[in-house]
Amino acid sequence: MMTTELIAVLVFLVTYALIIDERIHRAVAAMAGAAIVVFLGIVPWDSLLHHIDFGTIFLLMGMMIIVNTARNSGLFEYIAIRTAKCAGGNPLAVLVLFSLVTAVTSAILDNVTTVLLLTPMLLYITKVMKVPPVPFLLAEIMASNVGGMATLIGDPPNVMIASAAGLTFNEFLITMGPIALVDLIIVIAMFILIYRGDLHVKKDDRDEILRTVNGLDEQAAIRDRSLFKKSVITILLVVTLFFVHDQIGAILHPILPFVDPALELTPAAVALIGASLLLIWSREEPEAILEKIEWPALFFFGGLFVLVGALVETGVIAGIASGMIGSVHTTGSAMLLIAWFSALASAIVDNIPLTAALIPLIQDIGLSTAGDIDIYPIWWALSLGACLGGNGTAIAASANVVVLGIAEREGISIRFIDFLKVGLVTLLVTVAVGVGMLWMMFMM
Repeated sequence: MMTTELIAVLVFLVTYALIIDERIHRAVAAMAGAAIVVFLGIVPWDSLLHHIDFGTIFLLMGMMIIVNTARNSGLFEYIAIRTAKCAGGNPLAVLVLFSLVTAVTSAILDNVTTVLLLTPMLLYITKVMKVPPVPFLLAEIMASNVGGMATLIGDPPNVMIASAAGLTFNEFLITMGPIALVDLIIVIAMFILIYRGDLHVKKDDRDEILRTVNGLDEQAAIRDRSLFKKSVITILLVVTLFFVHDQIGAILHPILPFVDPALELTPAAVALIGASLLLIWSREEPEAILEKIEWPALFFFGGLFVLVGALVETGVIAGIASGMIGSVHTTGSAMLLIAWFSALASAIVDNIPLTAALIPLIQDIGLSTAGDIDIYPIWWALSLGACLGGNGTAIAASANVVVLGIAEREGISIRFIDFLKVGLVTLLVTVAVGVGMLWMMFMM
């Protein structure tokens, strides 16, 4: 291995180790690693912007602005209370409904935002119902990771994969949506079976719970009714545009002839349009909203893209791809390898750097095999593994860490080994089902 290749690999591995260790913030670790490879000329300055995926960064930024603005209206607390009332004071129904709400919300928003908004309300409701909160918290985590797999914007790996492969919002929904739905049903059934003893209460207790839940006022949760309406309209508009972003020119041209029929909007453009519209319409103070953007996460992405760029520039990715090609000779074997490798690896390390490292590898597999291996199904295998791998351990996904942190502040401890017992089984079952469905879609 040449010197530059060795340095690029060492910097990447050391940065990865620092990210896992967490004693240094992952954004700082990624930026430091990126600075080293740029300083040493491994990634030339004039090619720096080529390696940073601004589509991913701007999409996340736009959605963060929309969510932070909508949060001020009480929209998400309103949804949580309505969900609790629909459950009718039945713990089993609360688990099912909160899992569904979490999964659907995670498909539209990012997982971390979803659990940040719903976890405090879930803890409150389990306290009112006098039932153990752990089954509900674990179900919320699993549902968040499964739901995030369903759409292009549901989980950061999907954003990165879509940007690299040119996949549309509709393609994600059509391909991964059915898998997410089946896996969600399986996860809910598993939790009902595993925790059936904690989900049943006596009739007298259920009547008391029902009275307490019905005493919650969802209307009082709306802090700003005008902003509430504007947020709902904007979110619906953005979701609609995600569905038709690649056909926007054809839709607008009959109404506005000067619009090019071939015009397409990227998902990042849709998110930024929605963010700008809501900021202008709501008249919220932009300083307060922009301060809440997760800037460390965005800088983490930027540094990570540069680090992976160093592996691309030095040919390390191409070399790994060549090695993998020796062990896979068909599209099916490559799909299986990527799905299970990314799932098991994502249970140990963060799925974001893992996805960033695997994307150029998959691209090189397509180039190196000269079309003998169709990489289109492999992109979906990567999405499946990277998203569902987050269910494996307590530290496998950011949403997991957030939920457990909130629970710990409330005096609820979920040990790593206890999470592992449920999470690993969930990972193995959901990935196996997902791989089977992908095989039926593309290999039969």
